[in-house]
Amino acid sequence: MSWDEFQTRAAQEAAKHLDLQRYRLGLGPGTNGVRADAGPPGKFFFSPDDLPGRTKILRERLPRAVEEIIREADDVCDHRFRLLGYTGLDYSREIDWHLDAVSGKRAPLEPWFKIRFLDFDHVGDHKVTWELNRHQHLVTLAKAWQVTGDSRYATEIASQWTSWQRTNPYPLGINWASSLEVAFRSLSWLWVRELLAGCDAIPSVLSQRLVEGLALNGRHIERYLSTYFSPNTHLIGEAVALFFIGTLCPGLFAARGWQRRGWHILLAEAARQVRLDGVYFEQSLYYLVYALDFFLHARQLAVCNGIEVPASFDQTLVKMLEVLQALSQGGTAEGFGDDDGGRVFNPRRNRTEHMQDPLALGAGIFGGFTNPGLTEEAVWLLGLEDISGGPHCPPPHIGSKAFDAGGIYVMSSADTLRQCLMMDAGPQGTGRSGHGHADALSVRLTFGGQRWLVDSGTFTYRSNDNERDHFRGTGAHNTLRLDGEDQAVAQGPFAWNSIPTVISERWLQGVTFTLFTGSHTGYKRLEDPVRHRRFVLHLHSGIDGRHGLWVVRDVAEGHGVHMLEIFWHFAPDLVVIEEGSGFVAKPDGKGTTDSGTVPMGLYLLPASSAGWVHEVTSAHVSPVYGVKEQAPLMRSSTRLELPAECATLLLPQTGSSSGCGKFTKVSAGGGEGQPTVNVYSYAAPEGTHRFFFPATGGKWSFGPCSSDGGLLYCYLEGRRLAHMVFCAGSFVSFRGKPVVIHNRAMERFEYVRRDGAGRTFPSDLAVLDELAAEAIDFD
Repeated sequence: MSWDEFQTRAAQEAAKHLDLQRYRLGLGPGTNGVRADAGPPGKFFFSPDDLPGRTKILRERLPRAVEEIIREADDVCDHRFRLLGYTGLDYSREIDWHLDAVSGKRAPLEPWFKIRFLDFDHVGDHKVTWELNRHQHLVTLAKAWQVTGDSRYATEIASQWTSWQRTNPYPLGINWASSLEVAFRSLSWLWVRELLAGCDAIPSVLSQRLVEGLALNGRHIERYLSTYFSPNTHLIGEAVALFFIGTLCPGLFAARGWQRRGWHILLAEAARQVRLDGVYFEQSLYYLVYALDFFLHARQLAVCNGIEVPASFDQTLVKMLEVLQALSQGGTAEGFGDDDGGRVFNPRRNRTEHMQDPLALGAGIFGGFTNPGLTEEAVWLLGLEDISGGPHCPPPHIGSKAFDAGGIYVMSSADTLRQCLMMDAGPQGTGRSGHGHADALSVRLTFGGQRWLVDSGTFTYRSNDNERDHFRGTGAHNTLRLDGEDQAVAQGPFAWNSIPTVISERWLQGVTFTLFTGSHTGYKRLEDPVRHRRFVLHLHSGIDGRHGLWVVRDVAEGHGVHMLEIFWHFAPDLVVIEEGSGFVAKPDGKGTTDSGTVPMGLYLLPASSAGWVHEVTSAHVSPVYGVKEQAPLMRSSTRLELPAECATLLLPQTGSSSGCGKFTKVSAGGGEGQPTVNVYSYAAPEGTHRFFFPATGGKWSFGPCSSDGGLLYCYLEGRRLAHMVFCAGSFVSFRGKPVVIHNRAMERFEYVRRDGAGRTFPSDLAVLDELAAEAIDFD
């Protein structure tokens, strides 16, 4: 513990007991009053004069959003709430602000720092209670008043706010136990104040009391900042709240200091918590979006009030948006890591398909980002009728992209299917990886606007049956599990021990392919240490009119007999059946995709190999916090002597495709004194694919082929070579005749035959090749 941390924690401990003593003596929390020389209030995202225009845009451009606002506001008036993934939670006539209505458990009205909010038996799921007390539903009521003019929504706000103040005396109760939750509540109150400007149904004294409440909130947040408790999105959200209160309530004595401190913390944390490539350091897509929401809202408030936004801050936001856009190329950004279930603006936008929302703000502010469609948030913050491009960013690049610092690798093909596979090969998280999952080398796949291979989600942070460990465990992800063990050892709900080191060994982006190779040390801790190495080869779509495909090869390197399991989790709206030599996943017909009327499917073909069993079963996936659904699961398993491996072919299909063929492991062999070569063959209806994976470096041979490359792929139409990929080597020969030869190792060499003519794409432009494609014959 540093001296600064010691001083900070000591001061916070002393303040806790001082606050409690003041309460017991009836002295109140001791907040300062309002300055006489306050000056004009700060500028919000809109002025009272802007509101009619913004509500008009909503009615005309987003009528469904308006209907949803009114429907939810009506439920709130009846004290029925949607919190996280839960719906229809009845909080009765008198709202119990300390109740988790899901478990039925109520947190005691004790000093906030004595409440064990992580103890499920003590308080239930604290997230459910806190979600209600963020008061974002009051914002919904205020929006309902704006779009309808019905005063009962405003009256309900006054009633609930007064009820909350009466039943949450400072410093008692669970709703003061997290400074982030106080921050969320503060942002909600500010939105309510701005949306109800000019509302005659609200008593004038309420506005004054609301500002006094914000003074107490700001004091609490500043005094108990999460600098050393949860220096992640907690600290970001708290800084945003201080900045908002300080900017919008200049009449408070501490306002100027809160504005400066909040903005300073925000800029510093953006630089600290976001990796250089834009990946958020918690290794969670949801938390990346969470942080991005906070940053974008604060940036726009700064712009509205003439506060200079550093170029470095904008660069960080652009990089985060680029990560989100790259992951959205298949139609939705498939998640990884923890799913918190909350959102900064609209808590109902908390599912996987809503994670693209920041791109709408990004497109309106910076330009150059894929337009996900107009959102309610963009209307309120920017006043947009359409998402228009700005001047600061180049047009988006569609294709494979590596985010090396965060270990996120995206393989994408820019065709009509919009195929996108995401590989997670980064650190498990930051520190003890509280929001990271044991998912090293897992993959997710989307195409055609449909989710296919998915992350299992989070489901819950606290429960009485420890389901959290299941959902964040290795078996809940599309990767390999060894001996039923997770890659890391869970240590409480927000920590891991024996966290693996994940290494990205090779990332190659060619013209016709993308290759990833990586490994992790998660099973090196076992008595018989094992390393999991995964190869993912993507052959791009558009080659001779074919759709792309992926080959995923898993190798368990070690000794002794072990149980290996490879999991493939499918989206809940798919059905998976056995067909031919593999399995096919198709939409269940109950939903819709953006692919029009073209039927789609995904063939998953495990290579036929002795000792492996492949079966379809089911598992749970969680689409949002608090909800779990049955979904198909394909599992490949074996128990055998290591080293061992298994390869799986992923083949997207459309209604115009001619079906799938057979994927087999030919054998493992090699010349005398040469490395073993593992060879796989995919016999498709239109041709034959061969994949050669040497076990180690150096010259190798298999049948008529010889090479020193780390990977060789050949596609033959009949007896003619139509496509070849060659990586990390200097030559390929067939029956003793050179096909490709160079005086030094090349990173990659590609050959494609189109319209009767061959084209080569070498990484080394100095390559002088003699390509004898006509001579290759594998028969």
